[in-house]
Amino acid sequence: MQSILVHIFRVVALVAVLAAVPSLPGGHSAVAQEAAPKTDNASTLLEKQKALIEGLSKQAEELARKVEENAANDARLVELRIALEELAVKFLQAGVQFRPRLNEINLRLEALGPAPEEGQPAEPEVVAQERAALVQEKAQINSLLGLAESESLKVNRLIDMISTMRRDLFTDTLSKRYDILSALSPETFTDLVREAEDLYRAVWSWLRFVVAFKLQSALIATFLALAAAGLLLFGGRHIFAEMMDAEEIREAPSYLSRLSVAFWSTLLPSAALAVFLGASFYFFDYFKILRPDISAMLSALFEVMIIVFFVNRLARAALSPRYPNWRLIPVDSKSAFRLFWLAWLTAVTTGLDVIMNKINHVMGSPLSLTIAKSLIATVIVGILVILIGLVRPSRTETAEEEDAGDHPARLSWLNYFFLLAGSVNIVAAVLGYIGFARFLSSQIVVTGAIAATMYLGFLSANAISKEGGFVNTALGRYLRRAFRLEDSALDQLGLVASVITNVLIVGIGVPLILLQWGFQWGDITSWTYRLANEITIGSFSFSLIGILSGVLVFMIGYFLTRGFQGWLDGSVLARGRVDVGVRNSIRTAVGYAGIAIAALFGISAAGISLSNLALVAGALSLGIGFGLQNIVSNFVSGLILLAERPFKAGDWIEAGGVTGTVKRISVRATEIETFQRKTVILPNSELINAAVGNWTHKNKLGRVEIKIGVAYGSDVKRVHDILLEIGKSHPLVLKNPEPFVYFADFGASSLDFELRLYLSDILSGLTVQNEMRFAIVEALEREGIEIPFPQRDIHIRSGPPELVPGAAKEPQPAEPPVVAEPAGDKTASEVPTAEPAKPRRRRKRIDPDD
Repeated sequence: MQSILVHIFRVVALVAVLAAVPSLPGGHSAVAQEAAPKTDNASTLLEKQKALIEGLSKQAEELARKVEENAANDARLVELRIALEELAVKFLQAGVQFRPRLNEINLRLEALGPAPEEGQPAEPEVVAQERAALVQEKAQINSLLGLAESESLKVNRLIDMISTMRRDLFTDTLSKRYDILSALSPETFTDLVREAEDLYRAVWSWLRFVVAFKLQSALIATFLALAAAGLLLFGGRHIFAEMMDAEEIREAPSYLSRLSVAFWSTLLPSAALAVFLGASFYFFDYFKILRPDISAMLSALFEVMIIVFFVNRLARAALSPRYPNWRLIPVDSKSAFRLFWLAWLTAVTTGLDVIMNKINHVMGSPLSLTIAKSLIATVIVGILVILIGLVRPSRTETAEEEDAGDHPARLSWLNYFFLLAGSVNIVAAVLGYIGFARFLSSQIVVTGAIAATMYLGFLSANAISKEGGFVNTALGRYLRRAFRLEDSALDQLGLVASVITNVLIVGIGVPLILLQWGFQWGDITSWTYRLANEITIGSFSFSLIGILSGVLVFMIGYFLTRGFQGWLDGSVLARGRVDVGVRNSIRTAVGYAGIAIAALFGISAAGISLSNLALVAGALSLGIGFGLQNIVSNFVSGLILLAERPFKAGDWIEAGGVTGTVKRISVRATEIETFQRKTVILPNSELINAAVGNWTHKNKLGRVEIKIGVAYGSDVKRVHDILLEIGKSHPLVLKNPEPFVYFADFGASSLDFELRLYLSDILSGLTVQNEMRFAIVEALEREGIEIPFPQRDIHIRSGPPELVPGAAKEPQPAEPPVVAEPAGDKTASEVPTAEPAKPRRRRKRIDPDD
């Protein structure tokens, strides 16, 4: 019965709504006409997203086919994985587009309610049609969402499969074993001669083509590359001339100078060669001079030339065979000479192996020839590495004496490392693990060069960060001359430069090492993007780029706040002649408000939702309950002081046993400067919870009192007139209220008066009181009125000992005792004696300070 009544009520309400809406031409209501655009929009959204999802599905199928085709190409697999990751994000975004429409459909279906059951009154046809349309649209959306989800799962499976394929590919490359005996057969030499002839014909035909058709383009490309390299090299030498050339005449250069020479003498020539070869290859390719086969071989040749040259410059800079005083590694000259040549020959051998393998790949050489050449190259590299490990460098220049003596230089852990690496390289090559041997040879040369460069960079950063290190650099001297900076400021800049240097070394060196270890550039960029955009710790995620953006926004807001504070205080409030205390309160309030707003904008720019700070707020409230009560109390008290302003900067207050002038009010404490020029930092909670006296709260009007006493017998009327006249005569004393003389009391030694004066500026009270006291003393002296001092009468009683109360019965000394008694006690005449004693009165002056 109740459900029937509910349906009847719904029908009546719907009829009333339809009746209230005016009919439109064609018999359709305004509601129906408004629903039409929504239906059209929904249809448009469905069609658009359906086409998008179907297109993404086709892309996923194409990428899956390419993954199968490039199963053995690691670099191509990385590119396909990045494309698949982007495709997965697009599928997710396509599904998110339906979310608002689904929410609308669910809300509308909930408002319409369920369809009536059998036996219940039928609902209006309009409602039934709308429900059916909404249910159908929801079904279509769910179908598309299911398609997008299934395609997204396929894409994710492809991404996981690529990771597995790359891992297996790398493992197979290192663990695959080749037949060495077959590779060293006589047929291999025949294949080598045939390949040399093919290479000669290919290169010679290309050179003839260049000379005949592309000579002008080749000359232009070479000239442009030389110009770029020359500009870098000669310009760098002009700027960093002092940092590149080692001076043999300098006996003891600093370690930072040696590092600087090693760095720039390695970097600039290597960068110039890299620019020349890179620009040459680019312009050759731009002018269509290169053939595909020549392009591949020339690219490998240029890369090897750059690496070998860099290793040569780095070894020369670090070992410095010619200039021992510029040597970075503490070894003798003979060892430095040996290590330099061995390192350079190792790099050359490894580079030749890389070039020959690229030629074999381009020319389609037999596998036996490739294995034979890699075997020879890796064995030679292993021997050279062992020779490096056998070098026992001495830390002095007396290597000959040490060789002849009984205590030669010992092998270090680095020597054992090279001996082990060289032995493993030879054994792996001989056993047929050519891939592993080549990988190890490449890591020894290239990764070793990168690690050595990074080590020199870390040493340079450490030297710069030391006290006085940055001051003695060329940049430090320039900054001192240009900006007149002190040594302390330059040391701080040295710390900043050291941090930046370390960050750059890690940011450049680590990716280069990862590239050598088999990772692709796509892997590194993908990791960097993920690291910079999303770091998840539990359920909380944040972004390094977002955090840096938030910090940047906060710093901009902070400096804008400081600038606005200065403009408001110096231009607006100062011109309006606003009180200093009011200006300080407004400036402080604006500063804290601006910093709070900047913090909110910074948090928003960092992508951190304020709702995520609930845990932090809970921990903070717990900390407030246990250990931060005083801090929060002082903070809230500071806000109250800034809002209520019971005192302001410049006021003279008395609080907590401290009297002085308020200098600054912050949210935690208030600075008070006493009259002794001592600054007292008083917590704000003490100023809120205790009584505070403010002499200048509303204005600087105040009253001072000057107390004076005159001798008994003085003309008090005359004293009153004199004091009143002196008070009225001072220029700083207000006429209204006028001065007042108060006859205060009958003192023990004087008649006490009090002169009360009102001043327009209570801060001048000390000066006025001082001048008043001088004038009072002079006036009373002219009138002959005495200013007494406290007096005390001493009565001395004398007589026979037996008549004196409390005297001893034993024989007494000839001199009678002296008893002192203050005035007002019994006199000597009241003491019964055989003969009245004449008291001797002696007046004793009592200092008031006693």
